[in-house]
Amino acid sequence: MVRFEPLGQKMFTRRNWLLRCSILINILVILYICSHVMIGNGTGFNGSNTFFIQERGVDTANSAQLIGDKIQPPPPPPPASNDLSLSPLSPNDSGGAAAAAPATAAAAPTQNQVGSAVAGNIGGVAPIVESAVYTNNTVNDGDAAVAEEKDPEVRLETLLNCYDRDFKPEVLQRGDFWVLKNYVRADHGPLKCSESITYTTHADYTFLDNLIPLLERWNAPVSIAMHTPGTDYQPTIDAIKYLRECLPESPLVRTFTTFHLYFSTKHIPKQVAKQSEVLKTPYNCTLPPPYFNVSSGHLYKSQKKLLYPVNVGRNIARDAALTHFILASDIELYPNPGLVKKFLEMIARNDAYLQRKAPRVFPLSIFEVEANATVPRDKTELQEYLRTGKAIPFHKRVCASCHGVPQSKEWMAANETDELSVFHIGKRTGYFRHWEPIYIGTHADPHYDERLSWEGKSDKMTQGYALCVLDYEFHILDNAFLVHKPGIKVLQKDNRRAMLAGKTNQLIRKIIYPELKIMYGVRQGCVV
Repeated sequence: MVRFEPLGQKMFTRRNWLLRCSILINILVILYICSHVMIGNGTGFNGSNTFFIQERGVDTANSAQLIGDKIQPPPPPPPASNDLSLSPLSPNDSGGAAAAAPATAAAAPTQNQVGSAVAGNIGGVAPIVESAVYTNNTVNDGDAAVAEEKDPEVRLETLLNCYDRDFKPEVLQRGDFWVLKNYVRADHGPLKCSESITYTTHADYTFLDNLIPLLERWNAPVSIAMHTPGTDYQPTIDAIKYLRECLPESPLVRTFTTFHLYFSTKHIPKQVAKQSEVLKTPYNCTLPPPYFNVSSGHLYKSQKKLLYPVNVGRNIARDAALTHFILASDIELYPNPGLVKKFLEMIARNDAYLQRKAPRVFPLSIFEVEANATVPRDKTELQEYLRTGKAIPFHKRVCASCHGVPQSKEWMAANETDELSVFHIGKRTGYFRHWEPIYIGTHADPHYDERLSWEGKSDKMTQGYALCVLDYEFHILDNAFLVHKPGIKVLQKDNRRAMLAGKTNQLIRKIIYPELKIMYGVRQGCVV
């Protein structure tokens, strides 16, 4: 017998089932809305603020570093030696950056524009290469206040993407030279790569009278490579001790100056003290400085008729610099005071011209003053010197085209301003094709050719060619300049240097220039 369920009871059962389904659906909708609200507010289950992390360029979940709008692996620790060679930028890359490593995750929500170079993989990890092109960080409207209030040092770290370097003493071989790197270290200790600029230079001990006036105006790290073949070793050590121990300005030397020594394998000193013992015996400060009233003729180098390996010294001092930015200069060139602070402030502002993709360096205008003149401290004082004839452009009476700066007349006529800025963006072409600029650059810039000597001249020309072919921009700084140690140079006849210059020109034309064309390529208007 078949039983029929009453119609009212059947409808009640169906209604009860529909009510249960409706409640379940409503619960799911509420959970979905809640989850989106939490994500929209940037708060995860761990309580962290997602957008704040992205703005600082670090994702704590996977320790990846944001570069532009892609996530890259973090840079590896610095190599054991600072002699690591970075791949040269492609001469055909108008952006001035090497090929970027593939992205390892989806694009980040921030709209960062990239200007930093990334090298090829080393050991399976893509390291960040220090470059003179900077990241243009833009943020969402909600984070604008955070970006405006950010500490300039933090902003510099974000813009530069540089890595900190070792400050340990090392004994190295560099071609035919022994190198005592960080032999006498500055008291400043390890530095962050973004916190200053290093003045890198070279000398023998007869030039160390320039160190105090340089430091008084620079007031920042100095890395100096000392040429010490044979018997030049001991007077060099004595001169370093004298500068560190015997003068009212000695605290400047101890705080900021790091000395490296180098000498040919064929002219090794008879005794070389261990780095840990070199300063143990103090200098007798009642004696005159070892460089007082000493001419170049007293040097072992001169007695043995050795050539001064100027570019070996330049590269040693530059490679040992702890900071991202480097002013590779000559020890007799004194900068105007306050340059370091104002330059870093300019970089931190990240003005539009710094967001250009081309690689760049920052040349400084150079001047000479009369022998009895004091060195001008600012542009206004320099302009008065120029007006009265107490100062002239550098090497005007020796090789004007070698140091002629684009827009130099306009630069000298423009009034001084409080901030450092870029006055003009030039190129090493046309009239300026033989320009030998002194500039603030980085570790990414081409090295100087170590086969060239000071006596043979043209020692910076080959590096200038590489910069030209790589399409570097020369961002000429306003309100920043260098002044040579007082005394205006005039062209003097030197038969030995003329003979050596002829040999150097042949070396460049027959050997170095063909190599440069292979390594860097060619570009119209670029010459050695």
